[in-house]
Amino acid sequence: MSASIYSRSLQFWMTVTVAILSGILVPDVLSQEAVDFFRQNCISCHTIGGGRLTGPDLKDVSKRAEREWLTKFIIDPRGVVESGDRYANQLKEEARGVVMPPFPGMTPQRAQALLDLIDAESKLEKSQFQGVKISERPFTAEDVILGKKIFTGAVSLKNGGTSCIACHSVQGLGGFGGGGLAPDLTTVMERYGGRKTLSTWLTAPATPTMQSLFKEHPIDAEEVLPLVAYFQNTLQRNPEDPSTARLNFVLVGLGGTLLMLAMFDIIWNKRLKTVRRALVREKRMEAVHE
Repeated sequence: MSASIYSRSLQFWMTVTVAILSGILVPDVLSQEAVDFFRQNCISCHTIGGGRLTGPDLKDVSKRAEREWLTKFIIDPRGVVESGDRYANQLKEEARGVVMPPFPGMTPQRAQALLDLIDAESKLEKSQFQGVKISERPFTAEDVILGKKIFTGAVSLKNGGTSCIACHSVQGLGGFGGGGLAPDLTTVMERYGGRKTLSTWLTAPATPTMQSLFKEHPIDAEEVLPLVAYFQNTLQRNPEDPSTARLNFVLVGLGGTLLMLAMFDIIWNKRLKTVRRALVREKRMEAVHE
C-alpha cells in the first residue's frame, strides 16, 4: 500500500471514529449538563412530580404542549409571552405575573436535552427533582426566635454560608435594620406565595448572587423551617417605618463626621498655636539682639 493510500485510509477511519464517538459522547455530555442545569436553575421554581411552586409542575409537560413550542419558550420565554401567545400568558397569570427569565447560552440542543430529561424523570415513580419535603407542622414561637437568630447571624449557618443580614434587611430589626445590597425580605413570604415555594427557594436559590454564595455552602434543611417561620412572622406583624433604619444610619454617619471634624480642629489648633508660639519667640529674640 502506497503512503498516500495509507494516509487517506487512516484519515477516513479517524473521521469515522470521531463521528461514532461524537454520537455516543455528545448526548451523554448534554444529558449530564441538563441534570446540572435543572438543579441549579429550575428546581427553585419547578418540580417534576412534586406539585406547583412559582412555576408549574413539569411532570409530563410534553403532553401539555408540543416540543417545538416548549423549545421556543425555553429559549425566549419573554418573547413568547410578549407575542400574545395564549398558553404562555396563561402560565404567566397562574404564576402571579412572574415570567421565566431567559438563560444565557441556551440553544435548541440544550433545550431539547432539558426536555429529554423531564420526559425521562416523568416516567419514574419518584423523580430526583420531586422537590424537598417540607414539614407541615405549625410554626412555634421557638421557630421564629431561631429563625431571627439565623437571619441576623447570631446563630451561624451549619454549612458556613453568609448570614442573611449581610445583604438583606427586614423592617423592625432596629438599629441599621440590616444590609441594603439585596431586597428587603419583610414581605418575602407573600411574594413567593407561601411556605412550600419559599422553602424550596431557600434550599436551591436561583439568583446568580445567591448561587455563588450558597452553591458550596447550602442552607441546611433544618435551618429552612425556622427561617420561613421568621419570614411569616415579619409578614404578619405591623412593621416600623422602613425609613427609620436609613435615618439612623444617616444620623450616625453625620454624627461621626462632626466628631472627626471637631477632633481635627482641636489637633490642628494646638499644632498652629505651637508653631505660632515658636515664631513669636524667634521674632522676640531677633528684636533683643538688634
